[in-house]
Amino acid sequence: MTEPVSDAGGAADAVTRDGDDLANETFDQASIDALFGIESAPRPARRTGLRALIEADVAHHERLPMLEIVCERMVRTFGTSMRNLTSDSLDVHTEQVRTSRFADFMNHLPLPAMIGVFRAKQWGNYGLMTVDSSLVYAVVDSLLGGRRVTQQLRIDGRAFTAIETHLVGRMIQQTLDDFAYSFAAIEPVDFQLERVEVTPRFAAIAAPTNLTAVASFRIDMEGRGGRFNLVLPFATLEPVREKLLQRFVGEKLGRDTMWEAHMADQLLRTEVQVEAVLGEKEMRVDEYLALAAGRTISLDRAPDSDVVLECGGVPLAAGRIGTHSALAAVQLSTAVREVAR
Repeated sequence: MTEPVSDAGGAADAVTRDGDDLANETFDQASIDALFGIESAPRPARRTGLRALIEADVAHHERLPMLEIVCERMVRTFGTSMRNLTSDSLDVHTEQVRTSRFADFMNHLPLPAMIGVFRAKQWGNYGLMTVDSSLVYAVVDSLLGGRRVTQQLRIDGRAFTAIETHLVGRMIQQTLDDFAYSFAAIEPVDFQLERVEVTPRFAAIAAPTNLTAVASFRIDMEGRGGRFNLVLPFATLEPVREKLLQRFVGEKLGRDTMWEAHMADQLLRTEVQVEAVLGEKEMRVDEYLALAAGRTISLDRAPDSDVVLECGGVPLAAGRIGTHSALAAVQLSTAVREVAR
């Protein structure tokens, strides 16, 4: 009778040891899948060649320093506009300005959200402004006179109403106006809101692999608020790309008016040599070599014809040769023409 008990005790000890070893063992995802009988999903084939280049997750781009400055200027202007619109104390700040592929941004957009499709008139292309649901409800609640609350207002399971779309549309257009005002120092442009969508598929303004500049902002209104993004495809920014690549310092984007005035003053004081050309004649090389003192050169001009005043080979005006105070002089018969730059 003792041997079975001993065997049972040994088996129990073995089970205990196995359980301890199992508890001390660290499982990875493959081990967990094998434990539950789940086969691991096959790994996707490695992309090579042109497809790997096009579908690469890393977006290589040029940094646009001036776009970041425009966004900072827009924050100050838009903050004042929102305070006047909502009559609330609020804070607006820039979170980041980054580059993303259009499909990556739209796929990671938190829904529900309002998507404003706007057009840059002078650039002939489109952009997006996305507003997340928490900011939508906060703006609507503030514009309709809702009381201030410390918790986020969250309403799920329904679409945005026409009133909500209209009120948030006013905020979107105000944002675009302030964004255009901030861009005016670089390039005058008008951003016009064309429509407001709630489905990302209806707001496809660029190819999925196209690069876009995404500027993210946040609005805080005493416990309420949310985030909105301005999305500009690089194709939209192409007309001002060279200006956005420049690096300026200062509120006036690096423009030093004092230095400009000094340069203009010094240019006006610059001395130039003006030549009075009696006429021109083409000669062969042998005729030129045969020239000597006393040789007469006939010009195809009458004695009383006007001479041409030139500066650096550029014709400026015409005049007649005469004398003034016993010195040779030229009296202008035409006004000095402005040389095209």
